[in-house]
Amino acid sequence: MSILVTGASGKFGTISINLLLEKGVEKNKIIALGRDESKLEQFKEKGIQTRKADYNNYEELLSAFKGVEKLLFVSSNEVEIRTKQHQDVVKAAKEAGVKYIAYTSMIRKTGDGSSPVAFVETAHIETEKFIKESGIPYAILKNALYTDTLTEYFFGPDTLTNGIFFPLEQGSSNYATRRDLAEATINVILSSDQHQNKEYTLTGRDSPTLNDAIKVLSEIAGKELPYVSPDIDTYKKTVAGFGTPTHYINFLVAFALAIKAGEFSTDQSDLPKLLGKEQQSLENYLIEFYKKN
Repeated sequence: MSILVTGASGKFGTISINLLLEKGVEKNKIIALGRDESKLEQFKEKGIQTRKADYNNYEELLSAFKGVEKLLFVSSNEVEIRTKQHQDVVKAAKEAGVKYIAYTSMIRKTGDGSSPVAFVETAHIETEKFIKESGIPYAILKNALYTDTLTEYFFGPDTLTNGIFFPLEQGSSNYATRRDLAEATINVILSSDQHQNKEYTLTGRDSPTLNDAIKVLSEIAGKELPYVSPDIDTYKKTVAGFGTPTHYINFLVAFALAIKAGEFSTDQSDLPKLLGKEQQSLENYLIEFYKKN
């Protein structure tokens, strides 16, 4: 059995490879794929195979996928061009004889193009179609919005001093941590015979708001912190004043609007059964994050 992880040097890919090792997969059965060889050195040092391929180079993908049985297909982060990239990944996997694909997709409310984050969802919808049409057995994992998104994008660097400033009002989401989602995915890959041509929704059990988050942050900080939810124009002007690029601000606003529209909320989740243990709560995640940082 050989398992190839695309985007290996990214956060999801790195966690996934470490989980494979933790779960007893032999090093010589794991292949880390990336486009930057220097970033793959960390895996070589552990005795893991590495292969170089760019999502934009079909021949490199085809060569990299030779002899691979299972493919953990981590979606590209190049939103504008990833539909074509993903199409080539699936095509190359088919041509190379890959036997199974687990794809990291995205939870969505409708997928009809009306979402504020339709520009992100479209490629996922198309990729799911490419995979199904390929005839390769698959698992499509519709991931929740990462809990990690809060600390990586929505909160500022001085959150424990200044509180939260984000235009989310009382919007809520069934967040799940990147690690929990990766572990559920690895569990699927390692027991792929039980997950043939399946689609799973992987989301958190609870649906917290930023009011819930600020209570935890206040406890961590040892003082009452404010949660300010400005109107969109005020948010844009304020954040732009710190030198934040316009395209990045628009990206954040789009996700705020999507959360408020319930795009990432659901009462149904396959995460508990696939994870096989209690998932990390928002409170525990925040405590752990700020303890490290």
